[in-house]
Amino acid sequence: MRIFVTGGTGFVGANLVRLLVQEGHQVRALVRSTSCLDNLAGLDLERVQGDLNDPDLWRQMQHCQALFHVAAHYTLWQTERDALYRHNVLGTRNCLAAARRAGVERTVYTSSVAAIGTGPAGTPVDETHQSPVEKLVGHYKKSKFWAEQEAVKAAEAGQDVVIVNPTSPIGAWDIKPTPTGDIILRFLRRQMPFYLDTGLNFVDVEDVARGHLLAWQLGQSGQRYILGHQNMTLKALLDQLAQLTGLPAPQRSIPFWVPLTAAWVDETLLTRLGKSPSVPLDGVRMARQKMYFEAGKAVRELGFPQSSIAAALARAIAWFQAHGYGPQL
Repeated sequence: MRIFVTGGTGFVGANLVRLLVQEGHQVRALVRSTSCLDNLAGLDLERVQGDLNDPDLWRQMQHCQALFHVAAHYTLWQTERDALYRHNVLGTRNCLAAARRAGVERTVYTSSVAAIGTGPAGTPVDETHQSPVEKLVGHYKKSKFWAEQEAVKAAEAGQDVVIVNPTSPIGAWDIKPTPTGDIILRFLRRQMPFYLDTGLNFVDVEDVARGHLLAWQLGQSGQRYILGHQNMTLKALLDQLAQLTGLPAPQRSIPFWVPLTAAWVDETLLTRLGKSPSVPLDGVRMARQKMYFEAGKAVRELGFPQSSIAAALARAIAWFQAHGYGPQL
């Protein structure tokens, strides 16, 4: 198959592209003129330059049988609000329209559990849950909700679109890094003397890539599939990192008002003085909720794998160290 992929230079996209090439597919990857191409180096694929909002994007997709729309703008800074909606919502709308015009047979759209929201008091939720959009914390989550609605509307109009909602992936090729990768790096750099009493659902990024392929092969159009695995407190994740590295895990939690106040000062006051903030306010607000999810539907209907989180952490550590992100242990 000839497959068009957006977001192939990113974390999930790089793992997906590698899997597709490994499976023998011809990959055409959309890259921006400003993209870092390190994650695509050495891969046997075709690169085409463009943007999600290009009016002639459909021409780039011609003769492709499938589209994996993985690309998204991720930021928690409130000043990036317009860019979030432009890339995530309008970009998704244009990308789906381009696929339809180009005759692409099936699309897998990469949403996020951010679009689903959270349950009460950290209760794990599945695909049937939907927090009201006004309850979603921050413009990133809201933009992913509205972007997913574009995929839902396209499916309702007859376009073959399957939706996948990854949780917090862990593994290699986390080039930016992602917020989860940043936790790992701060631990390796001994920059986490305290921890917040929060929790996430973690998943091996290689499983997420496989989940995209399974959704393309077995998923139902218009359906969403959570690609996740293990619900863990942040403390439990840090303890696993300690076991893998021999470094001490932080033993004391910090009250939420401390980082919340620091983030408010950082993003609200210091930016007015022309200084770059370092702690996003929306990131702290998100951490007040345990973001737990159930991936049973993907496991049952797609055969979605549930690989070891410890093994994924070990691969992430090795990749970061090999690429000069963290200190050698």
